Amino acid sequence: LQMRFLLLFSRQGKLRLQKWFAPLSEREKKKVTRDMMVLVLGRPPRSCSFLQWRDLKIVYRRYASLYFCAGLDDHDNELLTLEVLHRYVELLDKYFGNVCELDIIFNFEKAYFILDEFLMGGEVQETSKVAVAVSMGEADTLQETMEEYMNKPVY
Repeated sequence: LQMRFLLLFSRQGKLRLQKWFAPLSEREKKKVTRDMMVLVLGRPPRSCSFLQWRDLKIVYRRYASLYFCAGLDDHDNELLTLEVLHRYVELLDKYFGNVCELDIIFNFEKAYFILDEFLMGGEVQETSKVAVAVSMGEADTLQETMEEYMNKPVY
């Protein structure tokens, strides 16, 4: 599985998270993002979650008010991609406790960190939810330690 991009956007067409695994200019990224929103949001609710767009397969899934949308090479497995999207949502749920759009908006750095622990270069890096959770716990502990250190009065 080699993802080209992963986009999270709301039903209202607001981009909430984007991760690009292939080099594109900012202009191209904006065009792809706009095209994905138009394509996915314009589909009837009971439609198939797979699309063909240009030379890519598009796989998307809606969770509550967010759409998780991935672009893949033509030879990649759509069902595996659905599993990857679902695993990312499970990781977000585990960390945030039933993740919602506001969690992504106000804690986007954590959402990116979880994604980076899970995917690297568009490929699954870590399949264990436990390992990702441990890594998140360590990162949170480090952040808290650094904040305590930075807030200590200097004599």
